Amino acid sequence: MDFALSEEQEAIFDLAYSFGQENIAPFAIEWEKQGTIPKELWSKTSELGFGGIYVSEEYGGSGLSRLDATLIFEALAMSCPSVGSFLSIHNMVGGMIDSFGSTQNKDMFLSDLCNMKKIFSYCLTEPGSGSDASALRTKAARTNEGYILNGTKSFISGGAYSDAYLTMTRTGEEGPQGISALIIEDPNEGLSFGAFEEKMGWRAQPTAQVQFDNCHVPGQNLIGEEGKGFSYAMAGLDGGRLNIAASALGGAQFALNSSLTYMSDRKAFGKSLNQFQALQFKLADMEVKLQTARTFLRHAAWKLDTKAKDASKYCAMAKLYVTDISFEVANEALQLHGGYGYLTDYGIEKIVRDLRVHQILEGTNEIMRLIISRQMLTE
Repeated sequence: MDFALSEEQEAIFDLAYSFGQENIAPFAIEWEKQGTIPKELWSKTSELGFGGIYVSEEYGGSGLSRLDATLIFEALAMSCPSVGSFLSIHNMVGGMIDSFGSTQNKDMFLSDLCNMKKIFSYCLTEPGSGSDASALRTKAARTNEGYILNGTKSFISGGAYSDAYLTMTRTGEEGPQGISALIIEDPNEGLSFGAFEEKMGWRAQPTAQVQFDNCHVPGQNLIGEEGKGFSYAMAGLDGGRLNIAASALGGAQFALNSSLTYMSDRKAFGKSLNQFQALQFKLADMEVKLQTARTFLRHAAWKLDTKAKDASKYCAMAKLYVTDISFEVANEALQLHGGYGYLTDYGIEKIVRDLRVHQILEGTNEIMRLIISRQMLTE
């Protein structure tokens, strides 16, 4: 296996990194205070092809690999994990439509998705079903024109902000086989939103409950086939877990880079902090942790790109390992900054707050352990 990135992949990383440093990093703290991301950013993002990273070129996407996507999200997260992760959700929806949607679905939605004229969110979690996603209660009743949707989705990134919501809903029997995927476009008389959530991290992302009350949805907004929604969701989450891991890695790399700069400038007992052997050892440990996490992540992405039979297990392992390690490194970086790390000025406390949720969403890390162990026992 060749572990080196190609020249094209290095260029992709550099492009995303430069874009983030110019268009996101200078405003990240301000956007966090405002609790929103200016939509003008997305038109700039789409010009780079980042609106449909792994949507096929035929439908306006960039047609890149899952490995390429991890490079983009790692680079963007070095400017702000919250903003980069929001973009990853939009791209997850695009990948699901491209992979599982009908030709009509693709013609209807992918052009606006890829050029980011419309922002897409993903609705799976409900107040009563988080980790047990197949127990969801949101129901879509069949009509002559399509569906009437009733139910509630919680913790939705982009709630009351996005233009369309890919929603997992029950169209049939209990369990996974009765779940279908529908796209609900805003505005819709039956679509409403709760108040924006007050969160520990990811504050730049508007997050709200999404409510469906006799929400009429055209039949053509069904993605793929009825009863296949849960399988689409699980397949989408494989790539989503890689992206969330990549974003955590980028945030942690920023924290480590910031620590190197701080320790070079900061002096104590007559010399700079980076001259103390104990702190040098700490930096070495942090570097080893991030490099091993990066290698594991890219291996998992390669598994998904090559459709390896154990790709889902590797995606779960990467999500578990990389997000845990990244949070650990970010927390250690805060400690190295001392009291200054606790202040907003240095951006380290924001990284710690942002990365904590990476251990929870796209399936908690406890659920990752469940996925891994079950696959081990059936191999």
